[in-house]
Amino acid sequence: MKNSAIAIFAGLVCLAACSESTPEPQADSLIPQDRAVATIGTAPADACMDEPGISYICGIRNGEDILQLGNTPWVLVSGMNGELGNDNSINGRIHLVNYQDRSVEVLFPGNNPVFEQNMELFPDCPGPLDISDFSSHGLALVRQQNAPEKFRLYMTSHGAREAVEIFEIDAFLKPTIKWTGCVPMPETSWTNSVAILSDGGFLATQFMDPTGSGMAGVIRREITGHVFEWHPLGEVTVMAGTELSGPNGIVISGDERWVYVAAFGTQEIVRFDRSSTPAGSERVAVGVSPDNIRWSTDGTLYTAGGNFTEDCNGPVCGTGWSVYEIVPYNMRASRLAGAGPQAALQGVSSAVSIGNEIWVGTYGGDRIAILPKP
Repeated sequence: MKNSAIAIFAGLVCLAACSESTPEPQADSLIPQDRAVATIGTAPADACMDEPGISYICGIRNGEDILQLGNTPWVLVSGMNGELGNDNSINGRIHLVNYQDRSVEVLFPGNNPVFEQNMELFPDCPGPLDISDFSSHGLALVRQQNAPEKFRLYMTSHGAREAVEIFEIDAFLKPTIKWTGCVPMPETSWTNSVAILSDGGFLATQFMDPTGSGMAGVIRREITGHVFEWHPLGEVTVMAGTELSGPNGIVISGDERWVYVAAFGTQEIVRFDRSSTPAGSERVAVGVSPDNIRWSTDGTLYTAGGNFTEDCNGPVCGTGWSVYEIVPYNMRASRLAGAGPQAALQGVSSAVSIGNEIWVGTYGGDRIAILPKP
């Protein structure tokens, strides 16, 4: 039943992921009203050729989520398996990209994956990740205290098990990675994105219940999911008041009061207030079916997805895609960049601010894109 729901999902659509916390911007960081919008040209989808205003890094399959390792030149790109495209030959992986020379390699599992389960933090994890059957979906990073070159990575994953998988990364000189544990998620969940809490716990989005209405419910704008909450040695619970249609990307503010979630089904970014129970909320509409959300280097939020129009009855309508910027201070959204329906990159799932560039990922493709910031 679960597999059939995923198959329907594969024929219709998108996904997402998520993130590390950043302090909210002040009023003086609001976006200028006259900011130019960059719209990208077109190119043959079967060629790894740059287009006007956009360049590509090819050889990355289903690079759904993107994160820079602190201020290092290294960038992590997730790699989903092929279940959304009914291609069993594609398995999950985590890519490592050098920001400076654009080189790409597989960081995990690689040739010699390392597994060292932390039984103190993750005693309920049943054992190592099955590297023959997993999907690297949403990513979140946190720097380890007193070790600026070391990070903990949380990853939502599907396949042999539905879980948030945890890794440790040592980014000194050349990054290395080891798997250290997992938090199993409910069987009726299709967990999308994750945000790390200061106590080592996390918030994560349930996009849909694959045993229920699945993606069809998201298309109908039904409530299909919510935000999960987990704290070390505790149980996975539901954050009251966070019910949405297709909850996707998620990030949290530096003080962990505000939670920002992409509502894929209703084309909104929703801000939840954790200081009240159930959580209060505020919404802003965007012109896409928003996937991941990321903090930008300017303290604003980036989200991206397929353009949504009145003639579009689902997430894939051949209408191209856009990157939106949201100011958390007043929940104002504006289109920042985008591409037409003939651009080589489609199925857009993420937009990340790296230096003076915007890196764009996809849940179904063989490349990621790099755009200059407007």
